[in-house]
Amino acid sequence: MSQALGIAATGHAETSRAAAEILRAGGNAFDAAIGALASACVAEPLMVSLAGGGFLLARTGDGKARVYDFFCQTPARKRPEPEVDFFPIVANFGEDTQEFHMGMGAMAVPGCVAGIFRAHRDLGRMPMADVLAPAIELARQGVRMDTLQHYIVRILEALLRADRALFELFESPSRPGELIGIGEILRNPALADAFEHLAHSGEELLYRGDWAEQLARDSAECGGHLTLADLAAYRVELRNPLRFSHGGAHCLINPPPSPGGCLIAFVLALLSEWLPRDSHWGEPGHVRALVRAFRAASLAREENGEQLLTQEDALLLLLGRENLARWRREVQWDNLFSRGTTHISIADRAGNVASLTASNGEGNTYVLPGTGIILNNMLGEEDLNPGGFHRWRENCRLASMMSPMIAECADGSVLALGTGGSNRIRSAMCQVLVNILDFGLPLSAAVEAPRLHLEQEQLSIEAGFAESALRELGGKVPALHEWPALNLFFGGVHSVRFSAQGRFEGAGDPRRGGTVAIA
Repeated sequence: MSQALGIAATGHAETSRAAAEILRAGGNAFDAAIGALASACVAEPLMVSLAGGGFLLARTGDGKARVYDFFCQTPARKRPEPEVDFFPIVANFGEDTQEFHMGMGAMAVPGCVAGIFRAHRDLGRMPMADVLAPAIELARQGVRMDTLQHYIVRILEALLRADRALFELFESPSRPGELIGIGEILRNPALADAFEHLAHSGEELLYRGDWAEQLARDSAECGGHLTLADLAAYRVELRNPLRFSHGGAHCLINPPPSPGGCLIAFVLALLSEWLPRDSHWGEPGHVRALVRAFRAASLAREENGEQLLTQEDALLLLLGRENLARWRREVQWDNLFSRGTTHISIADRAGNVASLTASNGEGNTYVLPGTGIILNNMLGEEDLNPGGFHRWRENCRLASMMSPMIAECADGSVLALGTGGSNRIRSAMCQVLVNILDFGLPLSAAVEAPRLHLEQEQLSIEAGFAESALRELGGKVPALHEWPALNLFFGGVHSVRFSAQGRFEGAGDPRRGGTVAIA
């Protein structure tokens, strides 16, 4: 394994296969991450899209790191609310439901296309046509619908049936009028053509060219906010990662204006003292510490609001000694209470590491004509709009919970990880990191271990924690929801590790179809 060219952990076997193919063809980790993202648009079409947004945390072999922020931007002007196409749908996870908001008025300025081209110019080694080749072939030949992707299709059936063009992308090839079934082939030849056009013409197509003009016309006619000027003004932002330490590891994570990284650092700082030194995984001491820390993070986000949008203020505010001491005093065990996303982790033999998280929300029902590209619904995502829908600030970068991360561990290894899952991102990330850095679990065991998530006054918990911990929770938590098995509700932490000896290790989260491929 030490002679391997690299490793990829992603949310689908075809996504991982595309990354490995690019590494074998001479590409580096960043080429592979871009190609994997493109392939994920085919294999994980309700998780990610070219018309969504995301973040790439890139660490080059010399140890330098930067964040490519290509998340979605709010439009420069709002339409009067009565003119806006904006409506709810209910997604049914089986054990729980969640309301999402759709329509042309839920669409923010997309960033994925700009992001992959900027990252490719700065970091890539292969021609873009070669990077996109696996995704083009996959879109033409099709991908077999697996159990997880079919489950997601069923969850979002109300969304898919809201627009005929969108439904046709997911219609059964053998049963007209029905959604595609397990084992059937999902093809998107229009998306294959779109990738080829992008490889030839570049990002201008979506931001100033024919696609931009079509999108702006449809937005104006059908109740959206987006204009041609919004698309032309979009820019990728380069940022320095937020840096903190935990469990002997030096951690790099997505910085403000997205608050997720700061909140993860905050939770881990609290856990450094709250996690009993002699505790074992899944027992009461472990669970108590997690619940207290997640409660503190929720309250801190509500209390600090806008102040989490600058890196300096966030670090001083959350990680300062006096502030941490206050939260340790105030959030005691006895007084705790009063969406679609995918991740890609890749490392190569030269020491380059890519940690990329991207999302389309759930999609807004609109498909850009002739391209097979589903537009995002970021203005309809509740966790991105904590002040309420239609109250977003104009012409600004949306603040996401997405937190791609790289950890330089005490043993010299480098770890890349991240997840989707809306507000569940920070709870999933923190638990996997604690499993690795505090409990010393192997990578696969750390990722697959059961998780819990605290949302307001409801604690959701997967089966597998100690019965003694569950009994204790039952007396303290107002609402306890026990899930019978691992579920994509709790995120999908796909992770790779590159050791100081040049060995690769990877773990794909089974909750979201995670797979690992070695080149």
